[in-house]
Amino acid sequence: MAPRLQLRDISLSLGVTPLLSGAELSISPGERVALVGRNGSGKSTLLRIAAGEVAPDSGERFVQPGLAMAYLEQAPAFEGFVTALDYVAAGLDENEVYRAQALLEEAQLDANADPRNFSGGEARRAAIARALARDPEVLLLDEPTNHLDIVAIEWLERRLGESRAAFVLISHDRRLLTNLTTSVVWLDRGMTRRLDRGFSGFEAWRDETLEAEEIERHKLGRKIAAEEHWMRYGVTARRKRNMRRVGELAGLRDELKAARKAPTDVVMSAQNLKPSGAMVVELTKVSKAYGDRPLVRNFSFRLLRGDRLGIVGANGIGKTTLLKLLTGKLAPDSGEIVFGSRLATVTLDQFRAELPPTTTVVDALTGGGSDYLDVGGERKHVIGYMRDFLFPPEQARTPIGKLSGGERGRLMLARAFAAPSNVLALDEPTNDLDIETLEVLQEMLATYPGAILIVSHDRDFLDRIATSTLFAEGDGTWTEYAGGYSDLVRQRGTGIVATAAPKAAEAQARPERAQALRRKLSFKDQRALDGLPDQIGGLRASLAALEARLAAPLAGDKIQALSEQYAAVRTEIDAAEEEWLRLEMLREELEAGR
Repeated sequence: MAPRLQLRDISLSLGVTPLLSGAELSISPGERVALVGRNGSGKSTLLRIAAGEVAPDSGERFVQPGLAMAYLEQAPAFEGFVTALDYVAAGLDENEVYRAQALLEEAQLDANADPRNFSGGEARRAAIARALARDPEVLLLDEPTNHLDIVAIEWLERRLGESRAAFVLISHDRRLLTNLTTSVVWLDRGMTRRLDRGFSGFEAWRDETLEAEEIERHKLGRKIAAEEHWMRYGVTARRKRNMRRVGELAGLRDELKAARKAPTDVVMSAQNLKPSGAMVVELTKVSKAYGDRPLVRNFSFRLLRGDRLGIVGANGIGKTTLLKLLTGKLAPDSGEIVFGSRLATVTLDQFRAELPPTTTVVDALTGGGSDYLDVGGERKHVIGYMRDFLFPPEQARTPIGKLSGGERGRLMLARAFAAPSNVLALDEPTNDLDIETLEVLQEMLATYPGAILIVSHDRDFLDRIATSTLFAEGDGTWTEYAGGYSDLVRQRGTGIVATAAPKAAEAQARPERAQALRRKLSFKDQRALDGLPDQIGGLRASLAALEARLAAPLAGDKIQALSEQYAAVRTEIDAAEEEWLRLEMLREELEAGR
């Protein structure tokens, strides 16, 4: 069947560095293509070329005349749209607006809300709704699961599975790719290879391809060595033959140079301390609430050395709160928490360490003032440790504000795993990591001898790592299930779509509790709720202004002063967002109880 969209021999360079070299991409009716490759390999750029957003240096782009196409970019722009409905329905005819309204309702978004105030997850759901509302024949999707919880991911998966559209999908969510795609385009070192099978066969095929490449490189190297030996010791008076072989040797060297070696994998290992006691932490009838909303209620649980615990649920339902209770970073409102002996806990939070954007990679790893750091009690030069996490030496002085999302993710893992530990607490560790780095991370965690706590929306990752999973049933109730996410679904008979979204959880609130709720927010709380978005917006503007000042050349004392201001404003933003979340949850509970 003729392709509806096709890219041929696409090349593009960034400065003098080639990003794409003869890349190809085509999509025919009914095809569902996974576009995969390492972070920075050019996947998003190739998709933007397909969407007509970027022009290549050379190559051809063919689009079937009259094709209805929608492109979901990573960072949606809401400027110029007063409401979410305005944004989602943009470009639709009057008789098509109903599709936008229905999709907003499915995505649990207020059609009259200002999209500029949306959280990351809400913004993503709005962008997905906008793309689907066009009822396209071809969909181009760039990381659609970013910022989504499992509820929204499974909604997206169901929607795409039911869609008539052909699509190209960039994602690090291996379960989504496995369940949806019928072919794979692998972008590697600027070139594309195609596998006409679904993503489930990709990893084995990729490894076989790289192994075959390495064998060919080795053969080529041996052939060059043999020719060089002849050059040294076998030259004769037969000039014509000699010149031919000299030319062949030069050609072989050019061939070896052109056969770029596959990029290396991250070298990742956690630095283990002496084992903790057999019991890591025990909770007895623990409760924790924000305002009138219980996030943990009457919860008893024991974590043992060697356990790998997954924690799942919708955004805002209390996963991070539970993780903080389990690691002693948050005290319960009631109940008892007992920690075991000889614990050394390393934590990676979902927002990553809040460092000023001018902090360099070296200073982020060493703490500043040194080119060495302690890794597992051993002194190691920072450049060598950087290489383990795929940072070249020239990035040593790069400000972290200029790193990509994947690079920041690797940097935070490098910071966390340098410290000795026997307990790992990881809040969304897979965010922004490419598939290859995910594989290395899961291999390391699978052999880690201590206890591991993992908050994650990555279903495949949980299945490969977790020995048991805690699930938020709603209204502060948590249930433990043996195994990973798929085991949880089998034991429950369903996933979490029906129970875990904040609105759905509120609908399940016990009748006696709902009747006891007040009818509306107090005047003081309502005024605070109305004013907080503007306050947060002003603080973010101040933060952006500080970032701009920090990016300019400054004296050392001014950098210190501005960095302190930056940290203070960042703290204010976090506090304001936490207060807004508390009040918004309370408001929704009160409305549900009417």
